[in-house]
Amino acid sequence: MDMDVTAMSTKRPLRADARRNRARILEAARHAFAAEGIGVSLDEIARRAGVGPGTVHRHFPTKEALFEAAVAEHLEQLADHAHSALRADTDEAGSAFFDFLHQMIGDANAKQDLADALAGAGINMADATLQAAADLRENFAQLLARAQHAGTVRADVDAADVQAIVLAALTAQRQRADVTRPGRLATLVLDCLRPSDGNTPLGG
Repeated sequence: MDMDVTAMSTKRPLRADARRNRARILEAARHAFAAEGIGVSLDEIARRAGVGPGTVHRHFPTKEALFEAAVAEHLEQLADHAHSALRADTDEAGSAFFDFLHQMIGDANAKQDLADALAGAGINMADATLQAAADLRENFAQLLARAQHAGTVRADVDAADVQAIVLAALTAQRQRADVTRPGRLATLVLDCLRPSDGNTPLGG
């Protein structure tokens, strides 16, 4: 049987220098997108990565492709952190849950790339990215269930509620960056998840 040489060539591993360039581009993109969102240009990311614009385009033909790669890596890291948090003892389930949420939101800088992804930035995500998001949702749902079982999170919220709250916290921090009091708004927003006799019952 004849082999498809073209297909084989597209799967050929990257050279060491190409791998290094790709890693540098992704690192620069992660920082740029996290701080400024998808509005950052590819040329600016190339400058921050210390490579030429052509090098960026060879690895990521469009800004959307680079944004997706950066978000996918971010989601994979968050899923791993959530999985690690699941190993906390039962009596620490609440602190593990809230610590993870604070990590998602960030103590000093809002993660605009995650906010764009959660809000739907008009980007069609590939299967790999969707799988990373699914893994994160699954691990997060387990974290939430453990915290609710421990009585440290109000019982009438679900994972979709918390995702909306995280987006609100990201947006609030983005609009009011206060480096002198990191995490302040996140703490205020996330406090609504804690059980309280004074909470208004949720409808629906």
